Amino acid sequence: MRIVFLISACVSIIAVVLICVFLFVNGVPAMAEIGFFDFLLGETWRPTSDIYGIMPMILGSIYVTAGAIIVGVPLGLLTAVFMAYFCPPKLYKVLKPAVELLAGIPSVVYGFFGLVVMVPLIRTTLGGRGTSMLTASLLLGIMILPTIIGVSESAIRAVPRSYYEGSLALGATKERSVFFSVLPAAKSGVLAAVVLGIGRAIGETMAVIMVAGNQPRMPDGLLEGVRTLTANIVMEMGYAQDLHREALIATAVVLFVFILIINLSLSLLRKRSK
Repeated sequence: MRIVFLISACVSIIAVVLICVFLFVNGVPAMAEIGFFDFLLGETWRPTSDIYGIMPMILGSIYVTAGAIIVGVPLGLLTAVFMAYFCPPKLYKVLKPAVELLAGIPSVVYGFFGLVVMVPLIRTTLGGRGTSMLTASLLLGIMILPTIIGVSESAIRAVPRSYYEGSLALGATKERSVFFSVLPAAKSGVLAAVVLGIGRAIGETMAVIMVAGNQPRMPDGLLEGVRTLTANIVMEMGYAQDLHREALIATAVVLFVFILIINLSLSLLRKRSK
């Protein structure tokens, strides 16, 4: 049985290594040919003229992800607290499966919801075309809710009940007991939930393509269209050739580095919290 576990672990490690090798072997030479600073800091993406600047897509990914976190983290965390401490048992039996169902909905379905419901709503209430950074942020904020709620609730329930009861015994209200005694003890799990939510948001493609507008230009407003790194890869990889294709792979390298930085940040935060 140990051999089976060892083989499974080796296959996983080899798969990760092969992906990393593929990305860096194909992407780094393209960056060198284009110019690292021209590639990372360039504000124009025009493959027909061999101009490959991904700064608009980098900022688009950062802004859309930040908007999703602003929407999803408070809502998800408060929902997790409610489900762990304040939710009636009968309501919990309905709410828990509903949250799990959200996690199982395909991205394209979220995209259709955003395209049919959110885009016209934002267009009529706030103006603009509707396909914008704001729409993508709100939609991604909804999409990351199941991840944040599930992981945060598990972290909160893992805190010994004595923390909550001791705080109540000292005269604190139920709300203060949860937010000032339980949540600080569960912050490691909550941080993990936030990082997983960021990873889901920054890596999402299909739903973002359908509602973000996808203009490869510098973001200049919440109601203007943006293009993210993942959307740029998906939209152009099908017909890209030569340097254009390698530039898209280099874009995936940048995305990979972003995810790596996020994971390292989580590790540092966990070490400081101990």
